[in-house]
Amino acid sequence: MVYFTSDLHFYHEKIIKHTNRPFKNFEQMNNCLINNWNSKMTFQDEIYILGDFTMKGPQLATNILLQLKGKKHLICGNHDKFVMQSNFDQLLFQSIQEYKEIQYLNTQFILSHYPMLEWNGFYKGSIHLHGHQHNKEWYNFDNFAKGIRRFDVGVDANYMSPVSAEDIITFFSLN
Repeated sequence: MVYFTSDLHFYHEKIIKHTNRPFKNFEQMNNCLINNWNSKMTFQDEIYILGDFTMKGPQLATNILLQLKGKKHLICGNHDKFVMQSNFDQLLFQSIQEYKEIQYLNTQFILSHYPMLEWNGFYKGSIHLHGHQHNKEWYNFDNFAKGIRRFDVGVDANYMSPVSAEDIITFFSLN
């Protein structure tokens, strides 16, 4: 199975207040995010992290990555500077890039950290996945109502949890 997530901001105390997350501190937030991730994922699943995994450096990023199930791919966000530091093992990710297009279950997904107004396959049924904005769940429903196949996979829009490709495909076929 393939999953997507974004904007986890592990160890980032200020993000709790900034996005009104329901946690007292970053320890509680980290534990919830790890538990939610691992309850959905297996070690064989693929997950694309669409940026802002952590801004707290390579040692703390490694600590969290080693606790998470799945084959991890990083689509870099504006807070993922840790991947370029010499003491970070980039092999903890299957791939690291700024942008990616994938096909899954006959659906084209366009992956980037940042939302776009138009993307490859925009008029041909592709779905653009992004993070960055820390939207709430209503954002995805609002896009659908406007006929826009753009979906925020960030944890703030998805109950602090990764979202599967199947769930996104179902969302656009049922709504």
